[in-house]
Amino acid sequence: MQKEKIRMCIVCRGQSDKKTLLRIVKNKEGQIFVDQTGKANGRGAYVCKDADCLEKLKKTKALNRAFKCNIPDSVYEGIGEAIEKH
Repeated sequence: MQKEKIRMCIVCRGQSDKKTLLRIVKNKEGQIFVDQTGKANGRGAYVCKDADCLEKLKKTKALNRAFKCNIPDSVYEGIGEAIEKH
């Protein structure tokens, strides 16, 4: 039996199964996007799929720290749309 992969939300620091969190990826080309498959190449950061974590993510600019670069507002908007779909 395979163990579930546990990941931590970069906002609330809550730990959860990888499948219940939203993965955001920064690839080698510097593109930042929501990884729907959970398998895209690049550095990944995980966020809970709820509005509270999304608001805190925007407010604290947690992705800027996670990826060590400036994140455009369009990326945060894309994350918001992906969370609304779930």
